Amino acid sequence: MSSWNDVTKKVREIRKNFVVRCAISFVAVLASALLQSYVILAFIRPAGLLSSGFTGLAILIDRITELYGFTVSTSLALVVLNLPVALMCCRSINVKFTVFSLLQVFFASFFLKVCHYTPLFEDLTLNVIFGGVLYGLSVVLSLKGNASTGGTDFIALYVSNKTGKSIWNYVFMGNVCILVIFGHMFGWEYAGYSILFQFISTKMISTFHHRYDRVTLQITTEKAEEVMKAYVSKYHHGISCVDAIGGYIGNIFPGVAPSGASSHKKMYLLHTVISSYEINDIVQLIQEVDENVIINVFKTEDFYGGFYRESLD
Repeated sequence: MSSWNDVTKKVREIRKNFVVRCAISFVAVLASALLQSYVILAFIRPAGLLSSGFTGLAILIDRITELYGFTVSTSLALVVLNLPVALMCCRSINVKFTVFSLLQVFFASFFLKVCHYTPLFEDLTLNVIFGGVLYGLSVVLSLKGNASTGGTDFIALYVSNKTGKSIWNYVFMGNVCILVIFGHMFGWEYAGYSILFQFISTKMISTFHHRYDRVTLQITTEKAEEVMKAYVSKYHHGISCVDAIGGYIGNIFPGVAPSGASSHKKMYLLHTVISSYEINDIVQLIQEVDENVIINVFKTEDFYGGFYRESLD
């Protein structure tokens, strides 16, 4: 009976966590779509710019069709362009991730239809700078909510999830190719400003989205077995352990070291390499096992060997 109650409790916790994660993702994509539509209507369109990715391609299609006497609205083109890519990448990325990313696209398309914003600036340079920052932030909001703004984000994350490397700079280069067409048809000055706009937004994304960065945890503890057991039961990374001797002398710096620590006390030094987005959860887990643990976190520039990376959730 006790075992069955434990299983039931575990199932309830999993369901609760799933609902919480879905709620966070929903709020993130809603905020992202609202901010993205605001940038397009208040910064991009008034300044005659072109945004990045499929959104920029949708704007370009809208502009080109106007030249031939008919229009394919940006909101419609946004949905039509994203659906086939989403279906192709669905299995390789994650179903939940794809669904919320498409939800972001639908929300953005809807807001573009119903919302109207007054431009903040008449100056082109200010539109480029502030618009680029806010557009990059809209993408980051989606990524933080385990979703994306669709389009080239699907492609970039698909490749990154396969290779473990960020390719945002390559995405930027692909956007430049689209801008060459835009510049040829609508003027090189606006194409140049659009490239600057995209550069700023791309830098915002690479600055605040660190899923593919790695860090090393250097863990000093007296409870090596307990820490390693708890760690490997929940995470799939390797961990190494070496013997160490404490060098703290208790009376010199009272209150600085953990209570009960003394010179030449038997200690253990653990090393593991993890993804940067896992830091908070892993540190909390280790501190639950050993409240006196000392953890040093430093960035890992290069890593060689097998490395487990959790799939997008």
